[in-house]
Amino acid sequence: LENELLYGVPFEMSEQAQSKEFVIPIGKAKIERQGTHVTLVAHSRPVGHCIEAAAVLSKEGVECEVINLRTIRPMDIETVEASVVKTNRLVTVEGGWPQFGVGAEICARIMEGPAFNYLDAPAVRVTGADVPMPYAKILEDNCIPQVKDIVFAVKKALNI
Repeated sequence: LENELLYGVPFEMSEQAQSKEFVIPIGKAKIERQGTHVTLVAHSRPVGHCIEAAAVLSKEGVECEVINLRTIRPMDIETVEASVVKTNRLVTVEGGWPQFGVGAEICARIMEGPAFNYLDAPAVRVTGADVPMPYAKILEDNCIPQVKDIVFAVKKALNI
């Protein structure tokens, strides 16, 4: 699934990505930004919010590793695990409801896998509000995760 709100968002493309032979492997996440303090994992539109939040937090001395899942089935949990082993903290971000979400699945897989022993704090999920999506723009903005929500969650995970 793709988020139609991304259709009007401009972004840079490398020469390689514009090649006719360029292929993105299915099931392989991309590390959008390297970091050492906390792992931010997202897919679709929230990836951009995570990159913006990482830029804000970088000014405060917090370096976030941002992982773009790109696909959720298959899910590249190995890349997420390797990042959590490196940063010792995990924050998942998604626009959907908290119950049965992608973030819940990521947290479960980290808890059940070898990376759990490397966590120095509980994983934090940033999700949409558990309400029907409102039509009014101001209410919609308050129902889906924003950059400020991600910054707050990272600070919570780091206890700062």
